Amino acid sequence: MASNQGIQTLLEAEKEASKIVAKAKSYRVQRLKDARQEAQKEIEDLKKVKNQEFIEYEKKFAGDVGENVKTAEIETQKQIAQITKDFEANKEKVVDLLLKTIGDCKPQVHANIKKAA
Repeated sequence: MASNQGIQTLLEAEKEASKIVAKAKSYRVQRLKDARQEAQKEIEDLKKVKNQEFIEYEKKFAGDVGENVKTAEIETQKQIAQITKDFEANKEKVVDLLLKTIGDCKPQVHANIKKAA
């Protein structure tokens, strides 16, 4: 009867140990789940903060780009106006120079032909 009593005690101890192990496993699994959720929350919070910083940065420098485009457009218009003005002022001179050069043609024998003869 004493051996039967000892076996019964061992079985109860084994059941108790398996309950403790199961409880420890479930506790560990729960801690891992909680850690993942907390890490995910921190990631989302950080993402929101960085996204807001990016939006503020973009707003800060987006205005400069628009101003640069306007400045470049104004400068381009000024240069076009200057080129047009120079063209109008010099077109008659250029036409006269071309006509004079074409009209004052002096025919000459090419240097290679002179050598051959």
